[in-house]
Amino acid sequence: YADIIMTLQDMDVDVMKEFADVYEQQYPVALFNSVRYEIEGGGGTQSQLLHRKDALAGRSIFSGNLFQYLEENRKWRNRFVSVPNSYTISLYESKAAHERGLHPKVTISCAGYKALTSLDEYMELMNTSLPGIKAKVGSNPFIKCATQFPLILWHPYARHHYFCVMTEKEQKKWHAVLQDCVRHCNNGLSEDCPVQTPAFTDAVRLHRQAKGHYGTWDMMCGEPPQILANLVMETLHPELRNVIAPRLKGKMQQRQRNWMLISDAVYKQVLPQTKGQYEALVGVCEAQRVKLDATLRTDMDQIITSKEHVSSKIRALVLPKAEQLLRTSIQPYISSILEALMEPTSRGFSEVRDVFFKELVEISKNSLNGGGKEKLGEHMERLSMLAFHPVKMQSCYEKVEQLNLEGLQQRFDVSSPSVFVSRAQILMREQMDNAVYTFEQLLNQSLETQGENDLCKTMQKCQDRVLKKYDYDSSTVRKKFFREALLQIVIPYMLQQLSPSCSPELPRFKELIFEDFSRFLLVENMFEEVVLQSVTKDIMMAVKEAAVQRRHNLYRDSIILTNSDPNLHLLGETAAVDWAAKFGTDEADGTAEGGGSGEGGGSGKRRRQVVSMIQLDGVPLPYESCLEVPGVEQIPEEDVESKEEEKVEEKEEEEQEEEELPAEPKSPDSVNEIRDLINPVVEVVLPASEENQVNGTEPTTGTITMDDGLEEEVTHVTTVVDDAPKKSAKTSAQTILQQLIGNKEAETEKQRQEEADIKNAIEEIEIAVQDDDGGKQVPESDVELSPPPLKVTQLTDSSSHEDSGFQSPTNEAPEDGEPEPITNGLNRADQIIDPADVEVALA
Repeated sequence: YADIIMTLQDMDVDVMKEFADVYEQQYPVALFNSVRYEIEGGGGTQSQLLHRKDALAGRSIFSGNLFQYLEENRKWRNRFVSVPNSYTISLYESKAAHERGLHPKVTISCAGYKALTSLDEYMELMNTSLPGIKAKVGSNPFIKCATQFPLILWHPYARHHYFCVMTEKEQKKWHAVLQDCVRHCNNGLSEDCPVQTPAFTDAVRLHRQAKGHYGTWDMMCGEPPQILANLVMETLHPELRNVIAPRLKGKMQQRQRNWMLISDAVYKQVLPQTKGQYEALVGVCEAQRVKLDATLRTDMDQIITSKEHVSSKIRALVLPKAEQLLRTSIQPYISSILEALMEPTSRGFSEVRDVFFKELVEISKNSLNGGGKEKLGEHMERLSMLAFHPVKMQSCYEKVEQLNLEGLQQRFDVSSPSVFVSRAQILMREQMDNAVYTFEQLLNQSLETQGENDLCKTMQKCQDRVLKKYDYDSSTVRKKFFREALLQIVIPYMLQQLSPSCSPELPRFKELIFEDFSRFLLVENMFEEVVLQSVTKDIMMAVKEAAVQRRHNLYRDSIILTNSDPNLHLLGETAAVDWAAKFGTDEADGTAEGGGSGEGGGSGKRRRQVVSMIQLDGVPLPYESCLEVPGVEQIPEEDVESKEEEKVEEKEEEEQEEEELPAEPKSPDSVNEIRDLINPVVEVVLPASEENQVNGTEPTTGTITMDDGLEEEVTHVTTVVDDAPKKSAKTSAQTILQQLIGNKEAETEKQRQEEADIKNAIEEIEIAVQDDDGGKQVPESDVELSPPPLKVTQLTDSSSHEDSGFQSPTNEAPEDGEPEPITNGLNRADQIIDPADVEVALA
């Protein structure tokens, strides 16, 4: 094994050295392009919507409990999970550890991962990662999930993470959050570095092309050190698999598990090395930046002239071959590729518009129903985080996930459409946040100038303005996305086809470049630019024709809304509106349940949380995961508040219908209510004994047959003495239980006798009415028509702290106020004593 380790280390060093050489060549080229853009200027169409600078400041995305599978002891443990605004997943021993600011047990960067909800999906990916060792369909994996709702984070090189929850609803919510973490971490490199970012991306692309890997790359995600680790593992993994796979012993599942652990161990060794080497490489290049920048600004005109001269020579060589390739292998497929991209993407952006519109309608309903300032503030607080709510945005994301390039992927060497799906989803999120932010600024401006009179009309005007701007920006963003996606698909294919015949001719063009300018002008880059220019015209024309057809609500290029609303962009310089502080809602202090103050701890002021989850302390672990509290957190996942905004008449009709139907299960709002669902309490009124009786709870044993025939075990009897009677007697819990059981027959017999008396009285009244010739009215009978029913309600036992036998909080509780008589075969005589309230807790 020592030889294997040495071989892998040598390969790691070789890959990083090759990358460093390419990066050092691309850095001056990227600096030249950046300085030239700064001098010459340029830019695209101006956005109509405002852009928020830091949308998630002071926010956390999500927190809750789930089960984690530990590889060390192969057991499941409950963990508290916090997802801050950096989208890094942190797992803690408990919620208390998070609030105390302790370091997390595990921190997961989701770059390169896939979020799965099925063990079958996971086993398919495991089979592809280790050829020759494949599990049969339906075979047991090497992990046994504790519940039926797993959540798995899969990575081709790093360790996999296994979680599970108790319900399908929790699984869907967690899956949406995990997908959002992966989506955010895969969102490419920061554009704040106009030199380092293009230099890095070009270096990675050229390095892979030198190895024969053209086309898109799914692992171009995360920070530069992570991308470099993926680049190294792309070379090491096949060699490691060939050496290690034959030596793996044991059952198939065990070999798959061992392979995953070995791959993770190698990845952990590679990642720190790539981080250190990349930082050193950037430091060397940045040290030369000042000198290179001075040369560029002094000789920029001469450098541009030299580049155009050399490019014309390369164009004469490449253009005939490129045009031939374009006519035969590219142009016939451009329309098909474009259609495959446009259909799901346009549906997704349309869904974004619909979701945004529905949220505004809910706010307008609230203002019409007199919700008040506080209610408006709550709605606006939720609206401000709409774009970053993965559950609310899930319907939009699902539209784009239908993107399918099957049939075109093999022809153009596209590994998968996931790169384009992720990019489209990020653009959708950005457009949603821009629309929300613009609406906030317009509404706030209108409220300050016009006041709160006719608020609904003011909101309608702001809504119309924002939707019009959204339609224009959506069209602009989609057309740009289509052009970039087409280039990402077509250009690698053209380079792969043209390189064998053109690359050998390129070195002779280096002689045409002055030595002082040779670092800024590379013939390889100019060759790619010529290929790009050859196909750009056809792609632009295809997108333009699609816009003219109006099939996907695209604006024509001739429609330009330049400075259509100049005053609006002045609002973009103002600070974001704090609606909670403006209207004095309860959320003004920024304390939202479950939100931590930072990425690694919970000290200080808590962050408001985007996704609402309940956090329960002191209850059994299986049901401590992530149940929803409607209307508590920033954005409820279901429209639970729409009922409150209906008119009074509609409310009364709904209440009458609900009385006839069984009550739907609702999430509990407190620990006491949860315990009430766990141990139901039946309240009955019984006569007390002659002895002194005291308030309190005593343990006892026995069973009671309920009205539905189900026998329930009695564990505690709580006695509550009425204040009215002066005399009371102390009775044991066992005696009270026997009295409770024995009195049923007497109560039943008494009820029958009273019903018979009532029937006889009614008959006598009817006879008297018929026999009365003088038309006299019979006075109303003072007979009691019905005896009072036995009172059976559910009480909250605040004194009980027994959590054993915990059931799901979503289980439906018996209806309040409906009599449930207690029956038993024992026959005991009635005792005339003072009444007392008795609470019977059922286990």
